[in-house]
Amino acid sequence: MSPIMAEERGDVTALLDELRRGEPDAESRLLSLVYLRLKRLAQIYLRKERSDHTLHPTDLVHEVYLRMTGARTDCQDRAHFFRVAAQAMRRILVDHARAHHAQKRGEGHDRIPFDDAVLVSADSFEQVIEVDEALERLSLIDPRQAHIAELRYFAELSVEETAKALGCSDRTIKREWRIARAWLRRELSRREHA
Repeated sequence: MSPIMAEERGDVTALLDELRRGEPDAESRLLSLVYLRLKRLAQIYLRKERSDHTLHPTDLVHEVYLRMTGARTDCQDRAHFFRVAAQAMRRILVDHARAHHAQKRGEGHDRIPFDDAVLVSADSFEQVIEVDEALERLSLIDPRQAHIAELRYFAELSVEETAKALGCSDRTIKREWRIARAWLRRELSRREHA
């Protein structure tokens, strides 16, 4: 059985339980089980980055896993684990973009509206940072909408995959995504005009 098929059977949740109980080999078994899915998620994230990005999918997966295990993140189940992983990947990429942007400060960068950011690949460091900051503000207002936007935009999950990850109906995800996207578009538009 492939690791992804085993993962779908709920083994990730069982391994997370074992990890919480302190089972000695649970962490290594968990990594081998989720590695392919994390790498696929990293590839999706990095597709939105500039072509000469210095991070590679394998590097990103390892960094995410180190952060998650180093912080002893207490994930309740498979969906929660991958939500936390997606957030960690976003944080790593945003931190990387900020560091790179700090080196290039002073060069002019055009702001890109949210709709354009969704439709084209993200070549601009500022765009990644602006979308991240807007998502942080949205999470203070409506955490679920922020999670939906993160999974739909950054992780490129389908409506169905997002609904499954968040335990909602497809209809709820579609409605909340429309609202979140409109809010983010307005936020980014305000900053563009400021």
